[in-house]
Amino acid sequence: MSTELVHVGFGNILAMNKVLAIVSPSSAPIRRMIQAGRNKSLLVDLTSGRKTKAVIIMDNGYIVLAALNPETIANRLSAGKGLDLKQE
Repeated sequence: MSTELVHVGFGNILAMNKVLAIVSPSSAPIRRMIQAGRNKSLLVDLTSGRKTKAVIIMDNGYIVLAALNPETIANRLSAGKGLDLKQE
């Protein structure tokens, strides 16, 4: 099994084979999940001080904040695999 690395902004790279979900931080349950991750020291902030636009949930329980849109991250991942994720 190979590790697929994807750039998530500002020089930060994630191993995408460890990602469970990429979601928007706008809903209340996701905001509660972020706060719980912060309290348990499982939060990784990769925004470099910018506004959080994507929350990436990892398979080991870590929660990663990114300043790129979820669609942008998904498109970067699919571009590496040769997939087309155009929205209709």
